[in-house]
Amino acid sequence: MTEFDARTTGAQILAGVDLTGRRMIVTGGASGIGAETVRALAGAGAEVTVATRDPDHAKPLIDEIPGRVRAAQIDLADLDSVAAFVREWDGPLDALVANAGIMALPTRQTTPAGWELQLATNFLGHFALAYGLHDALAAAGSARVITVSSGAHLAWPLDVDDPQFDRRPYEAWAAYGQSKTADVLLAVGIAKRWAADGIVANSLAPGVIHTKLQRHIDRETMVRFGAMDEDGGLLMPAHYKTAAEGASTTVLLAGSPTVAGVTGRYFEDNREAPVVPGGPDATAGVAAHALDPEAADRLWDLALPLVDRRPA
Repeated sequence: MTEFDARTTGAQILAGVDLTGRRMIVTGGASGIGAETVRALAGAGAEVTVATRDPDHAKPLIDEIPGRVRAAQIDLADLDSVAAFVREWDGPLDALVANAGIMALPTRQTTPAGWELQLATNFLGHFALAYGLHDALAAAGSARVITVSSGAHLAWPLDVDDPQFDRRPYEAWAAYGQSKTADVLLAVGIAKRWAADGIVANSLAPGVIHTKLQRHIDRETMVRFGAMDEDGGLLMPAHYKTAAEGASTTVLLAGSPTVAGVTGRYFEDNREAPVVPGGPDATAGVAAHALDPEAADRLWDLALPLVDRRPA
């Protein structure tokens, strides 16, 4: 579908593309691949709002690209914070990039609503944000929603019967993996429901990048991954990407005309990924369980009562 690959950067994706007048939101856009996503989109002319828990962290980006980057406070684990962000938004929205996330929390933590914190942050907060901004997305005429998932989704389907680990033992990677499956299912649900409103939705895996996302991973695990030496120094295995390369698939789906109209798909390395069975041995592609429309419906029904009473 595209001529781009794993080593393409976000800036290269948008070379020659003019996004002037487009309004976009990038959650977690103050650092890591989020910041590179903001740089590429704003560099092509878009007006980008960095949605972050601490807007002060976005100041370097605001100073770097004056007039096209702003910041607004949001805590995705707090539905009241998400609702406040939605109330403050005014006008159409051309792209919502659900990029923020947390990974591999060593102990089970829950929100006041009783949701396991990784599922609450990575999925529920973004569901509430997208749902609350539906009318703004529809007003844009051809809006895009992009959910940043992970290859970790391959091994862990969403357990809709026990999503919060109330009855099964908590396991950090299982909780992370199912939250990333939920991110793919969110795009599937939006693609199914909002197509008539001119809204497309796709998900992606950015690849493996050194960012703050790994802050909860212990040294032993990082050494086993080949990403850290015994002294704690970061290593760069061949399959690792730079942040600019890791942001490129997000940038493709948010701003490139080459994927206009594409919806309900999953991308990796700037190309649509093949559907695979999934499981612990899977290393690439999108698991069939993450594209299951029935699972997407069940997840939507699980989340909707927490965020809105309007008909879905």
